[in-house]
Formats: sequence, structure tokens, C-alpha cells
Amino acid sequence: NFSIRGVGTSAISAASDPGVAISYNNTPLIRNRLFEQEYYDVNRVEVLRGPQGTLYGRNATAGVVNLIPNIASTEEFEGFIRGEVGNFDTRRLSAMVNIPVSDSFALRFAGAATERSGFDVNTFNNNRVNGRDLWSTRVSAAWAPNDEFRANIVWERFEEDSSRSRTGKQLCTRDPGPEQVGDTPIESTALRNLLSQGCQAQTLFSDDAFGVPNAGSFPAARAASVGFSYGRDEDGNFISVPAFGVDPYEGLTQSRDLREIATSYDPRFRAQNDIVQLNLEIDVADNLTLYSQSAYAKDDFWSTQDYNRFVSNDIFPDSSLRFGFNPFTQQIVPQPSPLSPGGLYNDPQLGPSSRLESADLNISDNEQWYQELRLQSDYDGRFNFLLGANYLDFNTQDDYYVFNNLFTLVAEYVYNQDLNAPIPGPILTAPCDENYGKDSDGDGVLNPGLYECVYVDPTSIDNLAGDGRNYFRSKNVVNTQSWAIFGEAYVDILPDLRFTGGLRYTEDKKVSTPFPTQLLLGAFQDGSPGVGSGGFSRRGFPADPDVVQNWEAVTGRAVLDWSPDLAFTEDTLIYASYSRGYKGGGTNPPRADINQEVVQYQPLEGTFEAEYVNAFEIGAKNTLLGGALILNTTAFYYDYTDYQVSQITDRISFNENFDAEVWGAEFETNWQVTDRFRIDANVGYLQTRIADGEESIDVMNRTQGNEDWTLVRPWVQVPSNCIAPTENVEAVLNGFDTFGEFLTTTALSALCSGSFRWGSFTPGADTILPFNNFYGFEYNPLTDAPNAGRGFAADLGGNELPNAPRWTVNVGAQYTFEFGDWELTPRADYYWQDKSFFRVYNTEYDRLQSWDNLNLSATLLSPGDGLMFQAYVKNVFDDAPIVGAFTNSDDTQLTTNVFTLDPRIFGFNITKNF
Repeated sequence: NFSIRGVGTSAISAASDPGVAISYNNTPLIRNRLFEQEYYDVNRVEVLRGPQGTLYGRNATAGVVNLIPNIASTEEFEGFIRGEVGNFDTRRLSAMVNIPVSDSFALRFAGAATERSGFDVNTFNNNRVNGRDLWSTRVSAAWAPNDEFRANIVWERFEEDSSRSRTGKQLCTRDPGPEQVGDTPIESTALRNLLSQGCQAQTLFSDDAFGVPNAGSFPAARAASVGFSYGRDEDGNFISVPAFGVDPYEGLTQSRDLREIATSYDPRFRAQNDIVQLNLEIDVADNLTLYSQSAYAKDDFWSTQDYNRFVSNDIFPDSSLRFGFNPFTQQIVPQPSPLSPGGLYNDPQLGPSSRLESADLNISDNEQWYQELRLQSDYDGRFNFLLGANYLDFNTQDDYYVFNNLFTLVAEYVYNQDLNAPIPGPILTAPCDENYGKDSDGDGVLNPGLYECVYVDPTSIDNLAGDGRNYFRSKNVVNTQSWAIFGEAYVDILPDLRFTGGLRYTEDKKVSTPFPTQLLLGAFQDGSPGVGSGGFSRRGFPADPDVVQNWEAVTGRAVLDWSPDLAFTEDTLIYASYSRGYKGGGTNPPRADINQEVVQYQPLEGTFEAEYVNAFEIGAKNTLLGGALILNTTAFYYDYTDYQVSQITDRISFNENFDAEVWGAEFETNWQVTDRFRIDANVGYLQTRIADGEESIDVMNRTQGNEDWTLVRPWVQVPSNCIAPTENVEAVLNGFDTFGEFLTTTALSALCSGSFRWGSFTPGADTILPFNNFYGFEYNPLTDAPNAGRGFAADLGGNELPNAPRWTVNVGAQYTFEFGDWELTPRADYYWQDKSFFRVYNTEYDRLQSWDNLNLSATLLSPGDGLMFQAYVKNVFDDAPIVGAFTNSDDTQLTTNVFTLDPRIFGFNITKNF
């Protein structure tokens, strides 16, 4: 995630655009693998800072990173081959050959391949994870049949099949739950768990952060235990799995090493990417050239990893020892269950396990077409211009799944039960399809209203049907169409004073097809909504109507460049610029399709606004000491309207908009001290500030310290925690001795879900008891609580933006020794970054400490022989700083995924040029 001047892509959605645009040879690519693959045969990488309101980046508000590859040339036959070995069993190979077929036609072939073992260790099975196995190739052809016409075509392909994870280690300061609410002490572990959010909002840099979440607060664990009992043991006692109040992670700890994880599910990552680009240049008149750029890109990836990187205790008993109660004989009789024979529960996606297992799956299918036309002048006079137009059509489908064997257990053994049977149990022989609910003689007659169907997908992760309700699926289908016309004028007002003015008019259209999530949501066999699950249908993911969004924007820039003749410099450029940037808004991922009559669901905005920025910049670029010293200084100010930031809320990446300001200064120098000794340095100072009046709900601190309100865990269908009046929570807790653990915990969860009803579920009975009557109060979070029960909003005014360190320093130095025909150049590069925050709330939990990095290399070169030997060490001190983080969802107990630097890497390569 590139960040330029503290601004990056903080919005995460299939419908969001990048803040820092990534371009391939000037073509903007919404999805790409350019910076996941190896650099090979690259001409240069350009970094354009600030909003690109006219020419580059398709509405990038933070800047552009533009990778320019080398393409075929008719000038000479040339090539190289490079081989490399290093630690972590690293093997790299790259090569290139340029073939001038004739004076007007040339071909160029280049490619690279990398294999290495993983940087991290899975201590559960001693496997190394986060390894890489990838290759890429590029073929280009250039044709220039005459002086007026030039063409080239480039095809690049990338493939990866690795063991790498998309995220890092998970940290958590365990939240055991409160010992007291108001004046009411809590002795029951089950009740404390229900008031625990799993992980506390504490610093990531303490030993306590290497704890494990309180999984006793996991709603699926509670639903699996209080909603269904296996049966009885031979003494007639009920067996619940897992017993409510028991934490599957009880007594476990984590390694303090950020490069060690513990998981029974090793990650897998597969990706394919193709880019085809056709470039035409036609001299339509003297000093007037028409440029055409056509590009097609296809990107697909498939990635799965452990969702909770903690190995739990065994939670499933041997169900072959199950007993049941026969109401006709009044006896305890053997009744083995196929649920977990031998203590193993077999989840269709995750396989058999005795532990709590969870994994995710991210599948993305993307296709992009891009066309640009530019007419550019090159007159000798004081005026030149550029006119152009471009069109982009981008289609994406992003599918994100979360699997958990307790989800499947709840679907199979809680909702899908034959309640007419003498001993209630799962209908394992009746799949949740059109035949579900028919009686045993198969005459097609449906039994009356007793079968709530939550479909369990029997297919494996590798060949997933994707229509199950026993897992979470977020399906996002978006089409983006964008076109723009733009132009710039270049006017030499004076010989040393130039004005550049540009405008762009953009129209964006996004069509999102929302597919609401359906985790554990089902319906009865007659199609009526499920009273227990709160769903409207049994199987699959029905789509809601399309959401169509349109934006129009006028952006551009105005720049004055002054090149005075100063006595103390060889060359000076002083400039001042104003630019306006824009990027479109979008839709937030769809939420759960819950029946509001069963569970009153907290509202959230379904869309987010477009982002705009006004940027002002002044600077000077100077060449001194006969060209040996370059000194550049810059100062800038950005004024953002509706800056886009996301956090995980209700199991989705929920995007919000905040006004903000960014300002700072940069200093760059490159000093050739002698013919052999060179020093370069970059120093940046940055300030960011969110505007006064902006606010947002912090999922890690929903009560904002207000003692009159208490955090409560909801039903398993409800994605997020809520807050409830402390006096109401106390009233429920005080009924514990009267109503017992089951009714008390159920009533607490009901505080998140509006009105709640409990029925006896006895055929023919009509006993419905509202919990409100039990405790003598009426409460509806949608109307009686701040933000419909989601919590109090935190004041963000004056806070800093995420990933925006105050100071950054980068210093490099190298010296060249000559030994006859050989040159030896050792080099050192040092980088330091100030502390920053990874969320907009700027709490101690959000703070990232400062960190640094040192890289060393030594290059031995024989130009005449075309030979180069290079040895290098990256991250010399083998530090593992936390350089980024994000907070997971409430029903993941608010764990934190952290990211760190690669470990110490050393290698040696040999290059032969010819």
C-alpha cells in the first residue's frame, strides 16, 4: 500500500479507486501485480507526488507510481543473464535479449523467476510459510516503417503459486470481561464472556499484546453450546460442545517473535496477471504527433490462510459415546452421533479436527480495458499544447469467505433439526434443498413448519460451490466506466518564465451489484422467514437491485516555473503550483440480509462519497558545484474534502469520509563529493490533521468511557457488538439466580437485537415470553441508544491521518575503488521513520513506534567484460518492527493483524551482459 506524503489508499472496497495510482508505461491499472513481482529489465520507476489532475493517474489524489519497462529497440543486439542465490533457499534467475530483426523492426524478450522458502515459521507443524514461487515474462515488438509512424506492442505475464500469507501475525491483549458492572459483581465466567470484546484496546508493544483472544466470547461458540446439546452421558447428564463459558484458547500463549505463527492451516496464494499494451505514434504534421495507447489487463488471484492464527485446545468429545433419553421407556439408551466420532468434527471445507478451526478465502477476478488518445505539439515558439481523451472499463468480482467449523456445527446441528423426533437431532440424510422437510415415506407432503433450513455446502475449498450458509461470503460485483477529456497549455511568458495550465473533465459511472451476506441465515421449508436464524431464504446468495453511482469532476493544475540565472548555482528552477485532484466514491460491501422482525439490525451507510483535494506547492531545484551537488526543497499544503478511510465494521470494510489537511516540507540532495564518492539524502517533515467536527465509532471503544453504558455481545447472526444502558445490563444480571445461565445470557444478547421473544418450541404450544417483561424495562437500541446501539462516536478533530509519520530520513553513500579494469563499489542505505498511527482514532492502541532499516551492498564490475558480481545484505540488524496493522471484526474478537519488515536477507548474484 503506497503512501506519498502521508496519503495512500485507505479505502478498501471493490468499488474504491486507489489513492496512489499504479501505472504501467503510463497506463493506469486498478488491479495489478507490478510490485509483487521482481524488477527485471526495467527502464525506470517514476514517482509523481501530489494529485494528478490533468494527465496522469486517472484521478489519483495522492500521486502516481509509474513503472516504465524497457521495450524492443532497433539500435543494437544486446542481452543479459543474471543468477542469484541467498538465504532462505533463495534462487533467482532473470534474463533479457533484444533482437533488431531489421532496421525497422525489433523484438525483445525478458523474464524472471524466483523461488525461496518462507520468512516465517509455523511452530505448530514446523513448516516455513510466506515463501514465494513466481515467474514473469515480457515480450515486446517495435516497428517503425518510416519517420512518421512508430508502433510497439508489449505483453507481460505474471504467475505465482506460493505459500505466502496476505497478512501478518495476530496480536491481542486478552479481555477477560468485567468483574463488575455498575454495582453488580459478576461471578459467572459465561456472563463475563458475554460482556467481553475478546481483545482490549491496549498498545501493541507490550508483552500482553502477545496474548490470545477470549474465544469464550465468540458468538458461534456460544450458539453451538447453549442452542444445542449432543445428548447425555450414561449417567443422564447433558453434554454440551463446547461448554458455554469455556474459552477454546484457555491457557494458551503466543511466541513473542513476530516471525513465528501457530496455525494448523498453512497459507496458499495463487495469482495470474496479463497486460497487453499497444502504443502508436503518428506524426500528423510538422511538430504535431498523435499518440494512441490501448491496453488490456486481466488479473486473477486465489488466496487462503488461517483466519485466526491461534491453535485452540481440543473442544469436541467422542460422540460415539453419546446417550439419549427415550421419553416412551423413560430410559437412557445408547445413541451414537456421527457428529464427532473419535473427537473429530468433519467440516466440509476445513476437514476433520478436534479443535476450533477457521480459515478465509479471497478470490478476485478482474478485467480492464483502457484507451487513450493524445495530440501533442512540439513547436519552436513560445506556445505548445497537449489535448487528449481516455476511456476505462473495469469489471471486478471479489469474493471473500470465512470458514469456521463452529459455523458449520451451528448450521447442521442447531438449526437443521427434526423437532418432531422423540429425541431432537440433526437431519443428516436430508440435504437443505427442494426435498428438505418432506416426510419419511417420500410422498411429497411437507411436514408443518418445523424445519428451518440453513444450507451446508458439502464442497471443498479447492472446488467451492459458494452457495452455503455455513460460512461467511462477501460477494462484490462492480463495473466502473470512466471517460475524460483533458488538455494542457505550455506558455513561455519570458525566456526564463513558463506557465503550465491544464484541465480535465471526468465522468465516472459505477454499477455495483450487492449480494448480501447470509452467514447462518435460513428459512422454513415453505419459504417463510426463519424465526431462529432470521433469514429469508435457504441457500445461495440472492442479489439486491444494482446501485448506480455517477460523478462529474473538473480538475486541473496551474504551474509557474522560473529559471533565474543566479551567480551561485549552475541551474535553478523555482516553481509554484496549484492542482485539484479527485477520485470517485463507491459502495460499501453489502451487509447481512437479516429479517428485522427477528433481529433488529443496526443501520450503516451503504455508500461513501467521492474524494477531492486542493494542493498547493512551492519549491526550488538547484544544481551547484559545477553539477556535483543537487539541492531540492519543497513545501506543500493539501486540503482534503471527504478523504476516504475504512475500518472493519459488521464484517465488512466500512468506508467513511473525513475532511483533513496535510502540510509539510521535503529536502533532497545528491552530492558527488569526488569522482568516486557520492552521498544522497532525503528528509521529509509532515503534519496531518483531521478537521474539527469529524467523528467515527471506534469498534475498540464503543462506550468511549461512559460508565452509564456497557458493551454487550450479540447473537451469532449480528456481526457487531453493541452498547446497552448499564442499568438494564445490571437488571438482567440480577435475574441470573432466578432464570439461570441460559435465559440470562440470551437476554443480554437480546439487548443488541431490539425486541426478543423466547418460545417453548413445543408443537402446538403458543408460549412467547418477551424478556422485557422479566426485568421490568423496555429497551430498543435502534431508538433508545446512541447511533442505534453501535456506540458513542469518537471526536476525531485534530487527529493525524493513518500511516503519516512526522519525520522520515533516507541517507545513502557509496565509494568506488578501481583495480585495473575492475570497479568495486560498496554502498550503504539507511532509512528512519518517525512514530505514526494506523487508525484515525490516535489512541495508544493505534500508535506505531518509530523504526529504521539498514541495507548494505558491494558491486564488483568489469565494464569491458560485461561482468558484474554483487553481494548484499538487507535489514542488516534483522529487526522486526511493526510497520502497519489493521483491526479485525468484532466477531473475530477484535484481534489485530500486524505487518513487519522482511528479516535479514543476504544474497549473491552474477550478471553477464552481452
